[in-house]
Amino acid sequence: MKKPLIILMALICFINTNAQEDPNPITTAAPFLLIAPDARSGGMGDIGVATSPDANSQHFNPAKFAFAEYQYSIGVNYTPWLRNLTNDVFVSSIGFANRIDDRSAWATSLKFFSLGTIDLTDNSGNPIGTENPNELSLDGSYSLKLNETFAMAVAVRYIRSDFALRVENSDLKTVNTFAVDIAGYYESEEKNYGNFNGLWRGGFNLSNIGPKVTLTEGGRESFIPTNMRLGGGFDFILDEFNKVSANIEVNKLLVPTPPIRDQATGEILEGKDDEVGFVGGMFQSFGDAPNGFSEELKEFTWALGAEYSYDNTVAFRAGYFNESDVKGARKYFTLGAGAKFRSLNLDVSYLINSSDVNNPLENTLRFSLSFNFGDVFGY
Repeated sequence: MKKPLIILMALICFINTNAQEDPNPITTAAPFLLIAPDARSGGMGDIGVATSPDANSQHFNPAKFAFAEYQYSIGVNYTPWLRNLTNDVFVSSIGFANRIDDRSAWATSLKFFSLGTIDLTDNSGNPIGTENPNELSLDGSYSLKLNETFAMAVAVRYIRSDFALRVENSDLKTVNTFAVDIAGYYESEEKNYGNFNGLWRGGFNLSNIGPKVTLTEGGRESFIPTNMRLGGGFDFILDEFNKVSANIEVNKLLVPTPPIRDQATGEILEGKDDEVGFVGGMFQSFGDAPNGFSEELKEFTWALGAEYSYDNTVAFRAGYFNESDVKGARKYFTLGAGAKFRSLNLDVSYLINSSDVNNPLENTLRFSLSFNFGDVFGY
């Protein structure tokens, strides 16, 4: 496949910018870390911090593994990316989790984002080689129940972003860095509410907490996508076969908003200086938007998701994701379904864009496989 170098640069800009129309967008390095990897969450508006545990909980909330039903679980996921433009860009992941005992679990996952094959040419159009830019992350987590209804987890993540071009005068460099996640998950005991039973869920995840990186030789340092994820849900257990789960989730990048500067002098006109460390940037991100509190609120995204399951063998899902018009304008509906065959789970999802801004998952089916085996834990 032949694509000019400008396609590579366009893709990098596309995935690093939250908004094309906003004059003051927030950009980060390695934004692939925020892509939801699996079709189950993809069918519910890309949410998962407070949904029931599954094989792909590592991305959303590793604390959920302490409540996993099965001793072992494996998740395999594949998502075509920008399918309307190209056919060799994709996101894939694989994860493994082991619930050690009634109180604890550990898990690991690998995510890989390929930007396909880039054929390079010189100024005269002569071929000078090919590149396969890609990004990946490898992580491990440990989760522990602090009591019967609440668990916490910590994860450590290695991140590699390789957009470097092995050509003369290229300033792009390969980035290697580390980050940590801190997560918590609450799941109440099942109670009777009259005509049905139910239980509450809640969760949070502070993910990708790590140092700034430099994407180009001698260039400015960039934040990685440190993110706060909060959510809650309720399971309506109608009878022994029918269950409906309703969920809500909000997200916010814990990255400073760039100030508005004078084009000539660089002096800050509105907002705060974003040349701060990553820890200071996390706290500053809650109160540094140039247009004040109203703009801070627009930096939150929110999503709703629902799942109906019958006898834990068939599931149907729907969701909606919303982002402010001036912070990216991502708005879309999602549909999904899942089926269980003994220890194998197959999930699919589909995205319906409802925004004027193109979505890289338009007209794309996402697929996930998961395997659950070993001892079964009771609640």
